[in-house]
Formats: sequence, structure tokens, C-alpha cells
Amino acid sequence: MIASLQGTVATVSPEGAVIEVGGVGLSVVCTPSTLAGLRVGREARLLTTLIVREDSLTLYGFADADARQVFDILLTASGVGPKLAQAVLAVHTPDAVRQAITASDLAALTRVPGIGRKGAERLVVELRDRIGPASGQPASAGPGGAVWPDQVRQALTGLGWTAGQADQAVTVLAEQLDGKPPPPVPALLRQAIQLLGRAK
Repeated sequence: MIASLQGTVATVSPEGAVIEVGGVGLSVVCTPSTLAGLRVGREARLLTTLIVREDSLTLYGFADADARQVFDILLTASGVGPKLAQAVLAVHTPDAVRQAITASDLAALTRVPGIGRKGAERLVVELRDRIGPASGQPASAGPGGAVWPDQVRQALTGLGWTAGQADQAVTVLAEQLDGKPPPPVPALLRQAIQLLGRAK
């Protein structure tokens, strides 16, 4: 079991990063909030969960133990695989996930792509007693919150764009939304990358 890794960030992409550890490049799948803290050429330490399948070994990386703990708990629910668990953490912070599950907030859970009403109800029933209490910190990074601009901006600069380019892309995205609830951060990040690609 690979519980953590520390090394130099070799590359960063919208889906994850490659961390060089002892001359070996390890590919790690990360959420936008984790990617936002990585910079190519800098040292980074990520907590990890290794998912073993018959045809693959996939490392999922997290900036802190709280995110990894919620990811691991989500995996214990029926019908939840690593991609869906990552999608939950791309839309909500760990505390927001706890709040949604303990409060039976189906609306918050169904904001995650791939989770319908029945899936949200199943998460509440199966995880309410296991997810633990929320710490009380304001945490939603999902629709309606003000967190997505910062996450997209930081992810873009981590991918190599300048702060000015990142600000420009975030401004255009905000204008396009025109006050409507934003999609999940990964979708916004892809849109921003497309905007910047066309601007070159």
C-alpha cells in the first residue's frame, strides 16, 4: 500500500500530476483543489490511496488527510468507485460532503455528475453513521459558492498559464455563467483551458 509520496512535480494536467520520486515518475490522479497547490519543478507531498484492479494500478492523491479519509469512506458505499468519489470531492470539500450526508441534503449530493436522487439517498443511508461530523467550517466548493474562481485560477497557473491569463479566463467564465449555478470545477477548468487555447 502506497500511503504517501514526496518528490518533484514533473508535470501537471487537468486530471492529475506526475511526481518524480527517486528517479521514478509516479502518475497520480487528483482533484482540481489538490492540483491547484502543485507547481512544476517544486517539491510536493501527497497522501495517496492505491486502487488495485485486474488490469491497472491507480494512485489517487490528496493534499490532506481529511480529503483522503472522505474518499476512502465514499468508496465503501455500494455503487461508488474511485472516479465518482473523486467527482464528489471535485464539487464539494470534505466538510461539505459530511454536512450533505449527515443532513440528508440530497440537492447538494445530486450536484455531483453521476449521482442521481437514488444514488444520493443510498449515500445518506449507508454513510451517515460512518462519515463523521462536519467541523463546522464553511466548505462548499460547489455550485453557488465563491470557491470555484480561486480553484480554477490556481489550477491554470499550476498548468503553466500566467496569473493574468488565468484571471482573464475566470472573468470570461463568470460572464458566461451570468449568475447561473456553475458546473463542477473540473468542467469549468476544461472550459478555461479551451478558452486559453483559442486565445493563443
